[in-house]
Amino acid sequence: MVDFRPFRGWRYNSGVVGDLASVVCPPYDLITPELQDSLRRLSPYNVVHLEAGEGLDWDSPAADQYRSTAAVFDEWQAKDVLRRDGTPCFYLLRHTFEFQGEPMTRLGLTGCVGLEEYENEQVFPHEYTEEPAVLDRVSLMRQCNTNFSPIMSLYRDPEGVLHPTFQEIMAGTPVIDVKAEGDQGLTLWQISGEKATETILSFFSETQVYLADGHHRYEAALRFRGEQSGEPGAGHNYVMMTLIEFGDPGLLVLPYHRVVGGLGEEMLGRLLERLDEVFASRPLELPDAGLAEAIVNNVAAQGLESKVAGLIGPAGNPPQLLTLRPELDRRSWGPLAVSEAWVLEEQVLKPVLGDLLPRHVGYIHDHDAAADQVASGVSQIAFLLKPFPMGPFEEIVRQGQRLPRKSTFFYPKLPTGLVINQLDGAL
Repeated sequence: MVDFRPFRGWRYNSGVVGDLASVVCPPYDLITPELQDSLRRLSPYNVVHLEAGEGLDWDSPAADQYRSTAAVFDEWQAKDVLRRDGTPCFYLLRHTFEFQGEPMTRLGLTGCVGLEEYENEQVFPHEYTEEPAVLDRVSLMRQCNTNFSPIMSLYRDPEGVLHPTFQEIMAGTPVIDVKAEGDQGLTLWQISGEKATETILSFFSETQVYLADGHHRYEAALRFRGEQSGEPGAGHNYVMMTLIEFGDPGLLVLPYHRVVGGLGEEMLGRLLERLDEVFASRPLELPDAGLAEAIVNNVAAQGLESKVAGLIGPAGNPPQLLTLRPELDRRSWGPLAVSEAWVLEEQVLKPVLGDLLPRHVGYIHDHDAAADQVASGVSQIAFLLKPFPMGPFEEIVRQGQRLPRKSTFFYPKLPTGLVINQLDGAL
């Protein structure tokens, strides 16, 4: 039951910036310093100049990083780089991409969702946040009073209420239709007609949403709202979101793998002992070429019937397939034990590493990169995991539970730069 509203979005003027594919970027938390430099060279108008500011050192005062960002945003408006739609709209995004050689399509509906505290059970989080990242986004909002990137959230439409509206909208002419990096297709339609708007408003007045990607931005928006004053309908009481239906065939959730490094011989030994208490292991005879991919495929196949994970390392050991020991009753551990990531973290890593876990455990969504870290000696062990199962996801999150850190990697990430939400005045 969310307050979901259209808004007057700012969009790039292709007559000034040229190819719109050159001005979009990933969400800020995927932008490394190297990628930021590359995007800035790609176009002087790439939205990374706004979304990531001019620095990514979250340990430095964020206000210093974003001091010039608001001036750039104002300049782009004045020079007609960005144009604002004259009437409030919803925006429908068709995102096409390839995954493992197969073409995929995902639909997302962008609008502004009324900010709600989590305890009101209208917007549900599934992961914890880190304070430096939240403060970074608060500082950006203070400087610019704007959402540059949409939060990705999920909703349930089992009866397909919105499907006819989406099909009707997509039969019309889009306002954006570009090919982005990696042969991704980005097609955007405006929705401003009275009938379609009323259908959307009515549907979401009875619908809850689940945060998928953007918890830091949502919590930053809550804090920013707390600093403001004004009417209930003011822009700072809302945050831009792109909503995707749980059953969308293009909604992909990939795993985050765990890498462990920097352990002394004694602690590494204790970790392996505890691992043996929780998981039975079986060596995998696999060629070095494509090792990580082969392990992930084994995990996916074996994991249909049991709780399994792949293990690479320590050095000199063959790769292993880990299977939860049958004598252990995972159900007694609670609903989150449906996830191997939770079992690994709560039953193996935390009991051994305790407060040292953040120092020694890293999270990587690329299985080849995880394997390379072990091969190069950067890490001692890599655990290759399955994605968090989406079947239990909705129920667990609705109960107010948070998943282990880095349990989900929603792929692909939403692009930043297709539409921008300025929080001035009323929606």
